[in-house]
Amino acid sequence: MGANERLRDAMLGHAIDLTHYSNAQVRAIIAVLNGHDANLKVRLVEAMENVGTTLTAAAIDRVLSSVLQVNTAAFLDVSNALNNNIDDLLAYELSFQQATMQAALPAVVQAQLPVIAVEFSAAQAIVQARPFQGRLLREWMQGIEAGRASRIRDAIRSGVVEGRTTSDIVKQIVGRKSENFEDGLLQRSRRDVETIVRSAIGHTAETASDAAYEANSDIISHVQWLSTLDNKTSSTCRIRDQLPYTLKTYKPIGHKIPWLAGPGRIHMCCRSTKFPVLKSAAALGFDDGATRASMDGQVPASTTYAEWLSKQSAGRKDQILGVTRAQMMREGGLKLDAFYNDKGKLLTLEQLRERLK
Repeated sequence: MGANERLRDAMLGHAIDLTHYSNAQVRAIIAVLNGHDANLKVRLVEAMENVGTTLTAAAIDRVLSSVLQVNTAAFLDVSNALNNNIDDLLAYELSFQQATMQAALPAVVQAQLPVIAVEFSAAQAIVQARPFQGRLLREWMQGIEAGRASRIRDAIRSGVVEGRTTSDIVKQIVGRKSENFEDGLLQRSRRDVETIVRSAIGHTAETASDAAYEANSDIISHVQWLSTLDNKTSSTCRIRDQLPYTLKTYKPIGHKIPWLAGPGRIHMCCRSTKFPVLKSAAALGFDDGATRASMDGQVPASTTYAEWLSKQSAGRKDQILGVTRAQMMREGGLKLDAFYNDKGKLLTLEQLRERLK
């Protein structure tokens, strides 16, 4: 297996690891947000009891100030936790990219052309200064905080004017325990935070690889787009899968499909990534036959995620699919698309068993 093929396989596997990491971070950040819900509910009840008979917007807003203070505190904690996690991820990604390229390159090449490490501070500045989907991370979080504050305020204003009970208004905002609180207005902000967490992770990971590959342009020819090919993959990413682009300028090579924001950033929650295609041994000035063989392996252009998955070990499949689904794939000969419905949503195990009857 040549260096380019090893790099491609490493990046495919890493994309799956990032998905698992993203899932874990979503749970952790939402837990931080939810940690303020009990206090928010208490302040909501207190505010409703202090509204009185003056039902002007200004009077209602005055008693709402303590509620909105809780909202501000919640998003301050969320932002701090997310920023810390982003910094940790960035440091890991820079280290991973360097180590992966070092593992793929023959020692004789590295002796003359060592892989260049990227300074964390330089990459961090890029992550913080570069917007994704039109906004910086802090601007996205500020927008979600303001939106939640507005929904809370509007629900209380309308509820008071309509003469609804405190209990009804609180349930409308917080949700009902019987519905796991997912029917309240606060659920919208949870979904928004999840979207931003996943998008920020993709943005950070791709910024790290941008910096790593551009710093090593003496050994890298170009980059190739890698889409996570399953039923959830967007049409935007499907059409770009396997397409090559120039390094640094990211211009199309041999096609006309534009790079736009690039993998991991082209749309919210993008799971696509890229991998570096190394220059040939001859282009680097090496004539040794063994070096050519290890450097110049071709990357199968037709390889899909499903095909890659089928070649992975049982342990890796268990990690990616879960033990039960991986067992179904092994014993029942199921293909990857069997685990999704026609809208690209992963079927629950109960739904999957029902389909297989």
